[in-house]
Amino acid sequence: MFEDHHIEEIEWAGQKLRLETGKVARQADGAVMLQYGETVILAVAVIEKSVKPDMDFFPLTINYTEKAYSAGRIPGGYFKREGRPTERETLICRLIDRPIRPLFEDNFFNETQVTVTVLSYDKKSDPDVLSMIASSCALAISGAPFQGPVGAARVGLVNGEFVLNPDIEQMKDSQLDLVVAGTQDAVLMVESEAQELSEEDMLKAVMFGHEQFQVVIGAIQALAKKVNKPVLKTEKVEYTEQLNKLRQEVGDEIAKAYKEPKKIDRRQQLDLIRENTLTRWTDDSGELLLSEKTIGGLLKKIEKEIVRAEVINSGSRIDGRSLTDVRNIETDVFILPSAHGSALFTRGETQAIVAVTLGTSEDEQYVDSLDGTFKRHFMLHYNFPPYSVGEVGRAFSTSRREIGHGKLAWRAINPLLPIKDDFPYTLRVVSEITESNGSSSMATVCGASLALMDASVPLKRPVSGIAMGLIKEGDSYVVLSDILGDEDHLGDMDFKVAGTQEGITSLQMDIKISGITEQIMSKALEQAKAGRLHILQEMNKTIDAPKKDVNKNIPRIETIKIPVDKIRDIIGTGGKIIRQLTEETETKIDIEDDGTVRVAAIDGESLNKAIKRIKILTTEPEEGEVYEGKVVKVMDFGAFVNFYGAKDGLVHVSQISEQRVENISDVLSEGDIVKVRYLGLDNRGKIRLSMKGLT
Repeated sequence: MFEDHHIEEIEWAGQKLRLETGKVARQADGAVMLQYGETVILAVAVIEKSVKPDMDFFPLTINYTEKAYSAGRIPGGYFKREGRPTERETLICRLIDRPIRPLFEDNFFNETQVTVTVLSYDKKSDPDVLSMIASSCALAISGAPFQGPVGAARVGLVNGEFVLNPDIEQMKDSQLDLVVAGTQDAVLMVESEAQELSEEDMLKAVMFGHEQFQVVIGAIQALAKKVNKPVLKTEKVEYTEQLNKLRQEVGDEIAKAYKEPKKIDRRQQLDLIRENTLTRWTDDSGELLLSEKTIGGLLKKIEKEIVRAEVINSGSRIDGRSLTDVRNIETDVFILPSAHGSALFTRGETQAIVAVTLGTSEDEQYVDSLDGTFKRHFMLHYNFPPYSVGEVGRAFSTSRREIGHGKLAWRAINPLLPIKDDFPYTLRVVSEITESNGSSSMATVCGASLALMDASVPLKRPVSGIAMGLIKEGDSYVVLSDILGDEDHLGDMDFKVAGTQEGITSLQMDIKISGITEQIMSKALEQAKAGRLHILQEMNKTIDAPKKDVNKNIPRIETIKIPVDKIRDIIGTGGKIIRQLTEETETKIDIEDDGTVRVAAIDGESLNKAIKRIKILTTEPEEGEVYEGKVVKVMDFGAFVNFYGAKDGLVHVSQISEQRVENISDVLSEGDIVKVRYLGLDNRGKIRLSMKGLT
């Protein structure tokens, strides 16, 4: 038997949820094995017992890994082992982090690491929500000053009814994919994709999920009580006297700086205040009275107090707008002539250049996952260079933030795209953020909508997005529309809503305080709707529907169906025929196992030429029809003509002309292009052709 071995089990959404600790990874501060169905998650939390010198932020790291063996698979690629995190693993790391981070004490700076591993996957229950629960449980029993636990749930909407933790099959019929996390009292995080749902339905879905994961929170609390680990003590140094002195010295200057509407000018004024403070706060020997980081932290605290008090008390914002005003919007399309579609979206001091490229199925992205390898025909990539905020920085690999923001915009656009059978293109959207002061992910949504319509992609409806903020002091609160970067940093909520005239397609919410109530969420959703519709109205002034005139650079794609047993006739031995066909017609040809053939070309002439040849290769000639052919061999008794793909037929000497032909070589030569009529097959199954009446 293992010492300190504890188990907690509950019934949840029709399955048993089992939480177990004390058996695996016993040297960690907190380790939990979670089992739900046949999916098993291991979450391990480790906390440094001391704080590194001059640490002024909470160094929390979440690592999530999906092991291929969990689904009975061997990893793809050359090395055959799990490598750097996939896009999905990165997104789940962020999903776990977002509701957990706000629940640590403000003065806790001990390095903390949570490692989550999918050990078994039953291909029914998505491991993401289960990993959030396991991580919360590992922290709850670790002794960290964690004000949790956190519960989480997935909510679907099938046939008008909310479904708790729908399985993979149920999700195929769901109008909603929503993940919600929070504590007993409030919601902390929401991530969703929806089929244009109303604000009322989205709010009901969030509250449904919050209600349903309460039993999970109870199970975590019960397990933590069994473990009964003492909470790590934290030291809090108070700087009340120094804070009051600083407030008297520079409070008015900071308040004046925050009246400056331009971000760059405001930053310059605040930097000058900081430099002057550092110069003054020294002793006789020139040494700082407090560390530079401590002084900077106190100044930030004063900034936060001033901005929040001004908004709460007077409703006045940094740039002078009202609580509901949206900044000035400028839009343009067709700004990149060689791109298939492009747009420039500017909202205040936030700007995105968005480009669209249309490709064939050869350009689809192959994704290796626990469910197997599949292809993705819609990609959205978001890039956030340092110059967008006026900073110097080094170019590294794509950051977690860039992946997360790109996926949020992807979710907002995806429900509005045409199905692949109706629009057989691979779509890649790239958003280059050229300025940022406020939500660049929502600028990406707006820019992507414009660029896709510029590329003649038949979106169901245009889509826009807006970021909302919250300032909450005690029982008083205000909701802010179209928040600035400073309002995001100094506020309590980042609430992003994207959608169309008809409803919401994506909702993402992150809370920096202990949570928000249903009443606050309802107000934020209604205020966001007004802002979203206003932005749509401004966008529609530039383009409000997909262009009818297709960009000359966009490849033309046509889909035809051929019998499955004719696929080999197009491909040929070793791919010889299809290579020759694509080279001669300058096209791309994709063939699927069900006989679907997609032909892509830059111009209609090449497209029609390729399709005609494919039809010849995969169909039989019609008796009595006239075809053009090439004489391939001349004999004494007649000539053989290649007239229908690879088909050769005999024109007997008696069928060459109405007149008697004595010497065939006087009439026909190899290489001649002639017209022939297909007469069918003779009694030996040979093709009979005639030239009578055609020359």
